Amino acid sequence: MAPQSSGIMQFLPMVLIFGIFYLMIIRPEQKKRKEHQELLKNLKRGDKVVTMGGIHGTVQDVRDNTVMVEIDARCSIEIDKAAIATVLNKTA
Repeated sequence: MAPQSSGIMQFLPMVLIFGIFYLMIIRPEQKKRKEHQELLKNLKRGDKVVTMGGIHGTVQDVRDNTVMVEIDARCSIEIDKAAIATVLNKTA
């Protein structure tokens, strides 16, 4: 009986480290990814956005994989949805 319990005790620290790693790193990252996907899914005309490159603009048109963003009067760019980092204020 003693050899079996010592074998289990050797793996216990590894299991605990993996559990802590999962709770502190993997799970929050999954939650953040899910929130970002939901943010992109709910984009609509008039939303003020910031791209990952730091460009601020207003959504003019939402397409399947891209978004037309007006960055200045009469100046719009087409960007991938995945390049949108945040929505500053959503329209009603």
